[in-house]
Amino acid sequence: MIRALISDFGGVLTTPLIESFLAYQRESGVGLEQLGGAMLRAAEASGRHPLYELEKGRISEREFLSQLESQLGDGIKLHGFRDAYFRHLRPNTRMIEYVRELRGRGLRTALLTNNVREWEPQWRAKLPDVDEIFEVIVDSAFVGMRKPERGIYELTLERLGDSLAPEECVFLDDIDHNCDAARELGMVAVRFEDTEQTIGEIEHAIAEVE
Repeated sequence: MIRALISDFGGVLTTPLIESFLAYQRESGVGLEQLGGAMLRAAEASGRHPLYELEKGRISEREFLSQLESQLGDGIKLHGFRDAYFRHLRPNTRMIEYVRELRGRGLRTALLTNNVREWEPQWRAKLPDVDEIFEVIVDSAFVGMRKPERGIYELTLERLGDSLAPEECVFLDDIDHNCDAARELGMVAVRFEDTEQTIGEIEHAIAEVE
């Protein structure tokens, strides 16, 4: 029996993240290809991927941006990235209310997000009822692990407690390799493409084992 839902935040409970990145590109004039190239060069220079280090809380947001700026060159400064990102990120109200409904139907609920320590006030502001909707919140930046690392899934199960087995959980994310890692652990994984498709697949997973 499915007893729990473990959901991603950005791109599932919000509008697609690419919309926020594209908005920053328009406002700053710094292209996504430029940012991606700078990130790869920074990873090669240090031996550690700066985004992964940021999302594990090992470097600060300022250190992350400084690494990218040093690789972008030409005096480019990534001012206002966080503000632009969150200004264009909007809640997916239908999906949020569906998760609330599932909790009302007796499912355990956890939020599992790869995030940035300094961004916690901003992302929580997009989901003001987060502590009512989710019993457990696992934020990569505060636990030193990130999806798709097996340990962060296991930690989420541990914090949910109640001897939950992976097979009793539906995992929801908008990124394929995060879903693949959940399946390898034994969870039922649903890749978010749009809200109605996702709700349909979750309902099917719940009904299939009832």
